[in-house]
Amino acid sequence: MRHPSIPYVLPFAVFAASLAVLPRLTLGPLEYPLWVAILSAVLWLSSRRVIDLRVARPAASIALGIVVFAVWIGPDLLAPAWRSHWLLRNALTGAVQSGLSPGLRQDGMVIAFRLLRAVILVPILEELFWRAWLMRWLIRPDFLSVPLGAFSASAFWISAALFASEHGPFWDVGLMAGIAYNWWMIRTRSLGDCILAHAVTNACLSAYVLVAQRWEYWM
Repeated sequence: MRHPSIPYVLPFAVFAASLAVLPRLTLGPLEYPLWVAILSAVLWLSSRRVIDLRVARPAASIALGIVVFAVWIGPDLLAPAWRSHWLLRNALTGAVQSGLSPGLRQDGMVIAFRLLRAVILVPILEELFWRAWLMRWLIRPDFLSVPLGAFSASAFWISAALFASEHGPFWDVGLMAGIAYNWWMIRTRSLGDCILAHAVTNACLSAYVLVAQRWEYWM
């Protein structure tokens, strides 16, 4: 019998491993369809039984996603040099740089698959890991006995801090986003609502990247 954590943890683990491995293979445009194929396969094979896309509060979830997007880009708009501060740019967090090379930014196929990854796959696999698994596992390792949205101060803040650390030099706004999504899980007790909010944030951010040519937001 497989461990109950696998459907929640494995897709995120594969995503993290792919971030480290795939760019080193110098696959060019093929890297992005491969991303989508791998992540889609892992989600389907390991997690389809625990993915719940039912949304109880669609309008509020969409609004929250837009607010988090505004929080994400706000510091850089208000203080353009903000991202250069040593607290955000150092040996631990790394520097702001796009994961999409200049030569691929005009490739329609690459952009389409990069959008698919950001707007569909990443919200599902991250919400499975951060909100549906980690927040509950930190309360009790027998996490399936803990209902979605159960509150524990330590679980809330530890998961938000770790979510922030995932975003490197954007850890400050990553922390704000983690707090917002954690709060929404507690408020709605709905994986689908958190996935929708996260997807809206990523969709708005992707649109901003493409319209404003702010490629650094696509890490």
